[in-house]
Parts: sequence; structure tokens; C-alpha cells
Amino acid sequence: MIQTHAKTAVVILNWNGKSFLERFLPGVIKFSNLNNTEIYVADNGSVDNSVEFLKANFPDVHLICFDKNYGFTSGYNKALEHIDADYFVLLNSDVEVTENWLIPIIEMMENDQSIAVAMPKILSFENKYKFEYAGASGGYIDKFGYPFCRGRILNSMEADDGQYNSVQDIFWASGAAMFVRADLFKEFKGFDEDFFAHMEEIDLCWRMKNTGYRIVVNPESVVYHVGGGTLPNNSPKKIFLNYRNNLTLLLKNLPKQKIVPILFSRLILDGFSGTIYLVTLKLSFFFAVIKAHLSFYVNFRKILKKRCQNIKPNHKEIYNKSIVLDFFFRRKRKFSLLNFENIKK
Repeated sequence: MIQTHAKTAVVILNWNGKSFLERFLPGVIKFSNLNNTEIYVADNGSVDNSVEFLKANFPDVHLICFDKNYGFTSGYNKALEHIDADYFVLLNSDVEVTENWLIPIIEMMENDQSIAVAMPKILSFENKYKFEYAGASGGYIDKFGYPFCRGRILNSMEADDGQYNSVQDIFWASGAAMFVRADLFKEFKGFDEDFFAHMEEIDLCWRMKNTGYRIVVNPESVVYHVGGGTLPNNSPKKIFLNYRNNLTLLLKNLPKQKIVPILFSRLILDGFSGTIYLVTLKLSFFFAVIKAHLSFYVNFRKILKKRCQNIKPNHKEIYNKSIVLDFFFRRKRKFSLLNFENIKK
């Protein structure tokens, strides 16, 4: 048992994930070997006997039960209200952790108070030599708000050859395995519940960065993520949430002078995406994009009221080009090929 005075809470938000809990929870219990560490499962109204399974097989795991599915945002906000800890570790139910996975990150955050959020290196559970979509070795966005990762550009995952093993400041940390200071999570009022799911972690990280805090990846810690465990990647609902939430993210956090040009550009770019869905007869995806934009414009004033008060004009972790153009027209499929200034590859 590694000794630390910090209290750490590993919190798994579960919704109909009994099979994942059965497969991965024993490893979380075995390898979360820091003292003062407690493991929680917050159940989002599951109907697959997850709760009964946990009560029967893992009596030492703290169980928080909700009456319905509150989504990622409200689910975590509600769960973390009831947990006393110095660090929250938000962990997806479909993640396999490795030995001593907590230690490098908790030690790093204990030694540097400027780090608000951190994440491990995330590799694919299905192909453990490749990075995983949901975070790889740290998250970034381009000037138009499209997210990508050190190790994953759009839908292209790199093999992990140790090329991104440095501890690095990043723009966002994955919600699949997110370490966050508990006091700051509460100070920033947690996740924006209007997001429901998807990109809420980018919003939280951006808000924290706007006040001077750092977001860091520490690849000494490694986890393996199944991905798509709750909402499949080809789900129209996921398409809707991604487009709507990305626009919301931009309106909340962009400097004032950038809002109009960036949102106008996104209207064109998203229209192009929707056209591709239309001509390829992916009609449910096409209508999801239309619905996302309509929802965003209907709620424009509500979102505007939630804009950050202290917005930094520049962050070095924002890629000041189009990742879409780089990917499709300049054939830049690896993070190391991008022309970032002052960023270690």
C-alpha cells in the first residue's frame, strides 16, 4: 500500500454496465492501492441488475443509486456532491486499469497545485498497442473547436510506440479516466448539465484553463478503454450531442471577438458534413446535425448567459489551424506532423 495523506475517491458512473463491472471492477479494486482511497459506483437507474450484482459481489464498494439515467453530467454532479475527498477520479465502467495506475498522477498533483485536472494514457482494450479514441495521450482542439488527441486525429488512431510518453500540458482530459481536484470541481460547479453527455469534460477543462489552471497528461499511468460502451459511435443521438455540445462549448468559452467568425465557419463546415451524410443516405445522421444546430440556436441566449467571465484570448494548446483540412487535404494523420508552437510532440 502506497502512503499518502490525500483522500482519493474513484467514482464509476454506471448505466446498464453490469457486464463491464463484472469484467473490470475487480481490477479497479486490486490496483487502486493507495491508502485513503475509496471506490464508489454511482448507478444511473440501471435496469440490468447492476445494483443487485454489486450488492451481492462487492459489498465494500460504496453504492450510490439514482432513480433514472441523469446522463454523464448530472449523474456525476449528483454523485460527487455526496463524496468527501481531495481528488475525484472519474472512471468509465468499460476501463481496465493497470497496476499502480493512481500513484503517478496523484503524486504529480500533490506536488503541483497548478494542475487542476490530469489523465493517464488511454490505450485501446481491443488493440492494446494502439491509442484509444476517447483521449489517447491527451486532448486538444483546433481553432474551430474540433477535438483531437496526441495519438488520435479524427478517427485515425496511432500505434503506441512510446512516442507520446512525456508528461505534457494538454487542453482537455478525457472523461473516461479523469483526475480532478475535488475542491475545484465544486468551485467550478462541476459539469454543465445541459451537455447531458459528450464534451462536458472539454468545457470544464476550458473553464479551468481560462482562470490559469493547468490540464496535464501523465503517461506513466496507463488504462485500456473499450469505448462506445454506453452510446454506440454510430448512434444518431451521439451525433446530435457532439454537434450541439461542440457549438455550446465554443459560445461559452471563446473570446468575444472570435465568436461570430468561428460560429459562421462552423455553420459552413457542419453543413458540409451534413451534406455528406445526405448524399451517402445516412439520413438519421443528417437530421441529427440539423437538429443539433436548431437546438443550439433556440438556446443561444441561455448559453450566452453562461459565458466565462475571465476568458484568456489564447491558449497554446489550441491548434491555430483546421485539423479537418490537415487530415483530409494535407494528409497529416499523426499528431507529431502538426505544426504546434511550443508543444512537445
